[in-house]
Amino acid sequence: MTSRIALGVEYCGTAFRGWQSQAHGTTVQDALESAVREIAGQPVGVTCAGRTDAGVHASQQVVHFDAPAARPLTAWVRGVNSHLPDGVAVRWAQPVGDEFHARFSARGRRYRYLLLNRPQRPGLWQGRVGWFHGPLDLAAMQDACGRLLGEHDFSAFRAAECQAKSPVKTMTDAAVRQCGVMFIFDFAASAFLHHMVRNLVGTLVQIGKGAQPPAWVDELLQMRDRRLAAPTFSPDGLYFRGPVYEPHWGLPDPADDFLDGMLT
Repeated sequence: MTSRIALGVEYCGTAFRGWQSQAHGTTVQDALESAVREIAGQPVGVTCAGRTDAGVHASQQVVHFDAPAARPLTAWVRGVNSHLPDGVAVRWAQPVGDEFHARFSARGRRYRYLLLNRPQRPGLWQGRVGWFHGPLDLAAMQDACGRLLGEHDFSAFRAAECQAKSPVKTMTDAAVRQCGVMFIFDFAASAFLHHMVRNLVGTLVQIGKGAQPPAWVDELLQMRDRRLAAPTFSPDGLYFRGPVYEPHWGLPDPADDFLDGMLT
């Protein structure tokens, strides 16, 4: 008799070609399914809350799978971790009802983008932050962020290969703050389009450097043309902070991650 298990997973995306399984086998999903198979004793497919691209990180990805045999929760954490490569780790495991679905049960998702703002490129933070060399106007970017809130057609920030049925999403949080030489962008929405956050950050940087006014965001939302917005920004500084679920699922708060304990 199978039982459904949810896992909280964190990973550094630098060494992986994204989340979704591919023939070459160097994705987060491939690594996780291989490790879970070692504990389950047979192949097990895992489903994630939100797929990430190559180079994108996650502080709390949530996945679910149907375990073919009973195992203690510690086996799904420490046991699975013992078979995972560097850069990816299970943080917690919890049984859930069969009706739980990591993707479809989520009522929202959250991302953070870390942008190093100094003349020199990153060394210590290489692969884990985006970078812009020139000065940025925090107030202008904050003004622009406020214009993103609410329900909009985000076609101007949608990748050409995006497979979402609709470009209309509801942005519940769009904010930027500065901590020394680091700018921290936070976004939360009902769902996100492919490359949406990276395209938003690219646009906000254009505004921050003075190339466009904050009202440019209003124009882009109205025009709905990807060609008019800024180029897609680097994946290096993008972190998936996890899905948001209804409390009755009893899963750990996606805000409970190391990103909240740093750069405050």
